[in-house]
Amino acid sequence: MTENMKKIGLGDLCEAIMTLASADECAAFFEDLCTMNELRAMVQRLQVAKKLAENESYAKIADETGVSSATISRVNRCLQYGDGGYRTVLDRLGK
Repeated sequence: MTENMKKIGLGDLCEAIMTLASADECAAFFEDLCTMNELRAMVQRLQVAKKLAENESYAKIADETGVSSATISRVNRCLQYGDGGYRTVLDRLGK
């Protein structure tokens, strides 16, 4: 975790998420924590990551998800050069 992420308290948020025992608990926490737009954005980014991992084109991803090419590009950069968060999740989900 970077120093900037530590400064904003990301560690505390991560610890809180790790206490959740089920998808239902996780959903309830995120519904309390985030706005619908924030949740929608996170869901879309994960969908984009899955589709990029399946080698789908930007055009097809944009068409299927409604996500902008800028967001697709950002997710792709994270997949290629990020800290491995998307890869860890996708590997564990079996994608």
